[in-house]
Amino acid sequence: MTVNGATVCARPREDTAARPTAQAGANDPIWPRRSGLSSQRIARHLCKLGVTAGQTLLVSASMSSIGWVEGGAESVVRALRDVLGSNGTLVVPTGTADNSDSSRMYLARISGMTPREIWKYRTKMRPFEPDRTPSTGMGRIAEAVRTHPDAKRSAHPQTSFAAVGPMAAELMQDHDLTCHLGVDSPLGKMYCLGASVLLLGVSFSACTALHLAEYLYTPDPPTRTYRCVINSGSRRRWWKYEDVVLDDSEFKALGAILDQSEFVVRGRVGNADCRLMPLCNAVDFATDWLRENRSASSA
Repeated sequence: MTVNGATVCARPREDTAARPTAQAGANDPIWPRRSGLSSQRIARHLCKLGVTAGQTLLVSASMSSIGWVEGGAESVVRALRDVLGSNGTLVVPTGTADNSDSSRMYLARISGMTPREIWKYRTKMRPFEPDRTPSTGMGRIAEAVRTHPDAKRSAHPQTSFAAVGPMAAELMQDHDLTCHLGVDSPLGKMYCLGASVLLLGVSFSACTALHLAEYLYTPDPPTRTYRCVINSGSRRRWWKYEDVVLDDSEFKALGAILDQSEFVVRGRVGNADCRLMPLCNAVDFATDWLRENRSASSA
């Protein structure tokens, strides 16, 4: 289908059978921090929340919010994969804001530097390499997925994703280098595929899926120039491109309303408050909300 001039696939029918009817885990006791959570117990919590075999699941997570886990982030990834099963695919954002001079992270780091210090800092900024570059600020669980032996990673130098599972290669390939998080990114493919979103101990402010709505809420969303360091053959160079302005400053307010939707399931994994929802429902809701609350000229 076409939304505001952007071509998006036909929306899949929501699989309501996989959703629990109650707010899973809402009254569960807080897991004692002095006791370690095993991978098996985490898997049980995920099942109770409504994660099911065969899903494509986009996860944004905070390891520290879960509590102490035996085996660390790798155990959480193991639990997710065990519940998703051999037909399910686990996806995480693995963005790299630290190789850009147009990111908030860069501007914060050079604040107070002299021009010479900035020049030195820029010369040490490493180019993005999909197979080697760590994610920035995405958390230990995202890194555990990225470094998994079977993981595939998309090639965008700023907003890559990593995935493990039978759909990983298809979802990660052909991430348009001028499209951070729009229709021509893995997010667009996951929308078409009927994926789900799991916020594991993080708020809606960290919900990467909502950025897709920034491409869809108006026919002509505002754009800006982005710059980052990439590898070009055997040499390092700066690359400049235009894309939609990404602004998560309204996601907290948007999330407070979205959280009241009937398709959002609330529960707990360890000590982490969680939200599970169909990605397409969340994006459609956000698109309508942005259309009513954000003008194209104010972004």
